[in-house]
Amino acid sequence: MRDLLVIGSLNMDTVIRTSHIPRAGETITGQFSAYVSGGKGANQACAAGRIGHSVAMLGVVGNDAFGDTMIENLKKSGVDTSLIERCQAQTGQALICVGDEGSNSIVVLPNANAFCNKSLIQAHEQDIADSRGVMLQMEIPHDAVFEAIRIAAKRGCKVFFNPAPASADLPEFIFPLIDYITPNETELEILTGMPVGDLQQAESAARVLIGRGVRNVVATLGSTGALLVDENGAKLYPAYPAHALDTTAAGDTFNAAFAVRVLEGAAHDEAMDFANRAASISVTRTGAQTSIPFRAEVLAMMENGGEV
Repeated sequence: MRDLLVIGSLNMDTVIRTSHIPRAGETITGQFSAYVSGGKGANQACAAGRIGHSVAMLGVVGNDAFGDTMIENLKKSGVDTSLIERCQAQTGQALICVGDEGSNSIVVLPNANAFCNKSLIQAHEQDIADSRGVMLQMEIPHDAVFEAIRIAAKRGCKVFFNPAPASADLPEFIFPLIDYITPNETELEILTGMPVGDLQQAESAARVLIGRGVRNVVATLGSTGALLVDENGAKLYPAYPAHALDTTAAGDTFNAAFAVRVLEGAAHDEAMDFANRAASISVTRTGAQTSIPFRAEVLAMMENGGEV
């Protein structure tokens, strides 16, 4: 039985570095561009493969060069890619503008990801059952995500759900099936309809999700850190200081690192700290999968007393 099955999107990112994110109607000159393997699903699979063990990816790419590159990069990160299917559509793409201060603006073209649909998920029910945990996002058809959550819960898998991009109309039946939901501030606001401007508001919003049946809410709060809320209480895990160059895959890195450590049997305190460390390393590098650290790098940071 594998530790983790990541189900989700695979995109080739076109990253453009600029002095700042252009406003509507503004034309600016870029500094450089690069193709980088990405997609929330592939990013989380890549991070889990580099940090953990026995990780597989389920998704769809095109029969094109981008698809070849996506699969090869995941293999190099220790991910089992045998469940990735191919289709005649183009591989998914994302156009990412990154400002000098580290912020980003992203446009996603789903393309082949649209074929990671409900029927495909149903065809892979046994692969879900053969996994101790399943991790999902929202860059594939939503009915496929909900079906995967339903199957995973029925088969006794831990469900890690990163609701990104967030939707305000998630079906109520999925919430009691989720072991860990991991929204950022914006996603938490969308899910609950509540403001999340400070720590107290974040906890109040997280409590709404607990009330809907979610077992644990892990709210990622950027440079503030991450807040873990369950029925017994709430605890903030401060982020580690880092000079941010690019935050593109920081959330994906955090999610994967946290899931890996939970599935390895780590207590929440240890898993949250490990995930914060991994994310802090990723923001000091540019690109999506190019920024994701290996386990040895996170362990080295722990030995160095928290220095990135």
